[in-house]
Parts: sequence; structure tokens; C-alpha cells
Amino acid sequence: MKKTLFIAGLTDGIPIAAGYFAVSFSFGIAAVAAGLAPLEALIISMTNLTSAGQFAAIGIISGGGSYIEMALSQLVINLRYSLMGLSLSQKLDSSFSRLHSLLLGHAVTDEIFAVAMSRPKKIRPLYFLGLTALPYIGWSAGTAAGAFLGALLPDALRSALSVSLYGMFIAIIVPAAKKERPILIVTAAAIAISCIIRYVPAFSFISSGFSIIICAVAASAIGACLFPADEDEQNGQGAEKQI
Repeated sequence: MKKTLFIAGLTDGIPIAAGYFAVSFSFGIAAVAAGLAPLEALIISMTNLTSAGQFAAIGIISGGGSYIEMALSQLVINLRYSLMGLSLSQKLDSSFSRLHSLLLGHAVTDEIFAVAMSRPKKIRPLYFLGLTALPYIGWSAGTAAGAFLGALLPDALRSALSVSLYGMFIAIIVPAAKKERPILIVTAAAIAISCIIRYVPAFSFISSGFSIIICAVAASAIGACLFPADEDEQNGQGAEKQI
């Protein structure tokens, strides 16, 4: 049973790991171009696991930004993970201890969150460990490969790798949106809100980090109002048999 849970997590994490390798490859290239040593780039990826935050960080480093600027930018960009963690905590099995949360919470990313939340059953520690293991390895290995070998690739290929994260996220969301109408509507709401913030001049003062937070909170609120969870259904899910 435990082996089955871990293997199920590994299987679900394979496409995420593949996408992360490509994206972090680009980060490794960009980090070295910004003046960081390859080993420094690898350490950043192993201790952060946040694409938007890491790319913003190397821009601040290369521009000679202050520690305060770095801290505030990371807070704004990565604050959405707090919302994801709160939502994900409602899906955790009772066997998920505080220690498990502290250790595995480091690996909560947009894609891992999406896959975990789409799982119909409660999330158990071994499944989440399997789900996060390969993406973490892929992110770190991709950074190392990009930092040490990226200079050998042509410019066109290096530019193409930078958009792979978006394609991977779309591949995760679209199948779920086709199956579940609430997911489709919430996703459409988030897209609409994002477009309003991006293209309406009155909202031009909102940074990209705050835009993500606003879209996530607003779309979640719309989903909660339109599709409230039935209390009896929630209680029934808690008693489901775990694979």
C-alpha cells in the first residue's frame, strides 16, 4: 500500500519534472549570465523552487538591488504559496503530521498544487513525497545543466525553453477544466481578472506579484460562492478508502 502511494505520486510528478527541467535550464543560463557562479545558481534552485521568484531575484542581483528590495519582491511574488498551502491543508490526510508539512511544504509550487488538488482522495504523506521528488530533482538538475552547459546551445533554443513553464501549466489545467465545470468557470474568471489588471490603465500600478494574488483570491471567492462544497459530501470524502 505504501509503495503504491509513493509510485502513484512519482507517476503524477513525471510531466512536472520534465517541464521543470526545461524551465530551470533557462534559469541556470540566466543566472550565469547575470554573474553568478554555476554552483551558486544550483544552490538557489535547491533552496527555493520558485521560478518567478528566482528569475526576479537574479534581475535584482545583476542590477545591484538592496536586501530590502530582494525581500519585498520575494514576499510579493511568492505570497500566493501561502494561499495554496491553506487550500492544500484541507486535502491532507490525518496521517500528515506537522513534521511532514514542514518538510514537504517546501515543494508546494503552482503545478504540484494543481495536481494535488485535482486528486479525488485525501493526500497522504507518501503520495505527496512521490509527487514532489521528481520535480525537485528535475528543477535542480535542470539548473545545473543550464549553468554548466547552457553556453553551448544556440540562442534560439535557449529562448524557446523560457516559455515551457506556461505550456506545462496549461497541460495540467485544460484536462481538469474539460471534466469539471466549476474548474472551467474559476479558471475563466482568473483569466478575465488577469486581463483586466493587465490592460486597463487604471490598474497599471498593480505589480505582477500582486496581480497573481488578486486573481487567485478573487477567482477562489467566485468559485466558493457559485459552487459551495456540500458539508455531507466533505464528510463522506474524509471517510473514503485510500489507495
